[in-house]
Amino acid sequence: AVQAVLALAASWASRSIEERTLTGIVIDSGDGVTHVIPVAEGYVIGSCIKHIPIAGRNITYFIQSLLREREIGIPPEQSLETAKAIKEKYCYICPDIAKEFSKYDTDPAKWMKKYDGVNSITKQPFSVDVGYERFLGPEIFFHPEFSNPDFTIPLSQIVDDVIQNCPIDVRRPLYDNIVLSGGSTMFKDFSRRLQRDIKRTVDARLKLSETLGGGRLKPKPIDVQVVSHHMQRYAVWFGGSMLA
Repeated sequence: AVQAVLALAASWASRSIEERTLTGIVIDSGDGVTHVIPVAEGYVIGSCIKHIPIAGRNITYFIQSLLREREIGIPPEQSLETAKAIKEKYCYICPDIAKEFSKYDTDPAKWMKKYDGVNSITKQPFSVDVGYERFLGPEIFFHPEFSNPDFTIPLSQIVDDVIQNCPIDVRRPLYDNIVLSGGSTMFKDFSRRLQRDIKRTVDARLKLSETLGGGRLKPKPIDVQVVSHHMQRYAVWFGGSMLA
């Protein structure tokens, strides 16, 4: 739990001194599990922490299964490390899956990538065309049912649920400081997509409350900010070094 406080401190590197705060939500995603941890004034709100069974390893397994379905020439004993390399080298978060599929279909030469590997036993080179896997892999953060039929709640919804479970007086500052930590948050445009999805959820709730109130009261808009910075991968260590 102290790690979450250090991850918050790590985000200070990208902010002015007046904006530095120890109130925020930390999304810590590594290889095995993703945690959503609320912190208020440096104290972790332990009763509201949520754990999500979607992290880096699940993305690797999902990419491995997508590649296996295409039956391309990857040596079986290297399929996992190949999937992991493709994940780290080529994957990104897209704003809209349907549009992304059509982009690849209309101009494959622009979007398809090629991964080159060497068979560890025969030493023969092999190559893999990387297509939809580039955006479908990390998409399981936002559509977990793609890889895990038992867990279907998107990350944006989990973050919103965590904040709604927190004391009412810290909810606005929490929405305004959602900090990323860990290697699995490093995908390109991760923060942008997460911020957009959380903002949509929040705005829909405000609109509903306005409608239920007969339009007499106009709720004050809620600012949603997902903070990304260049030390995300090592956020806990970096935050510790800043506070030391």
